[in-house]
Amino acid sequence: MKIISWNCNGALRNKFEHLLKFDADVCVVQECENPIHTNHKEYLLWASNYLWKGDSKNKGIGVFAKSEIKLELLDWSSIYKDHEVKLFLPCLINNEIQLLGVWTKQNSSPNFGYIGQLWKYIEVNKQHFNKTILIGDFNSNSIWDQWDRWWNHSDVVKSLSEINIESLYHLSSNEKQGKETQPTFFLHRNESKTYHIDYIFSSKEIANKLLNFDIGKKEDWLILSDHLPIICEIEI
Repeated sequence: MKIISWNCNGALRNKFEHLLKFDADVCVVQECENPIHTNHKEYLLWASNYLWKGDSKNKGIGVFAKSEIKLELLDWSSIYKDHEVKLFLPCLINNEIQLLGVWTKQNSSPNFGYIGQLWKYIEVNKQHFNKTILIGDFNSNSIWDQWDRWWNHSDVVKSLSEINIESLYHLSSNEKQGKETQPTFFLHRNESKTYHIDYIFSSKEIANKLLNFDIGKKEDWLILSDHLPIICEIEI
């Protein structure tokens, strides 16, 4: 099974065809519009099997699968102490693998923005994380850890590790968190301002079946978005 994550930087209806060359079984896309609210026939045809969540019809997170893939929305909580955390889309693939689409947002929180949102979501839902893939734009890296917070990027990585969930990029590259040599994000598409903020984490039983992990080439993707796609192939 081939799975892709990509922050498309909006207007997926004009960009989705670039994903076709991967022949992915599942695409997790951040900053995309809800297909049901567009008149783009080709986009609607491609998005015939999908789940989507967002604050507006123009910008959210979507999980798009091939027609033979079964997608089922999971009823996981997005509420932490009476506050909604954003933006997470949990689903079940083929009655077998749980996939959590991630697009962390600042969410008007001065303290728990971005990685803090994911930390809260994990605290509420980690009892569900069995044979699970977490995938998407985390907007985070351990280089931005702050010593006086217990919801740093490194704390999230540690919390996931304690339930046997690891980053597939780091497993395949043998690199450490914060020492990534391959960026996934180019601030303002500037090649001198690069960061690794997109991830695929998975349960150990899935990670053990990893066949390949790859990141799209900047030459192909910076014209479309400030993020590069990340791709994993797993033997299912």
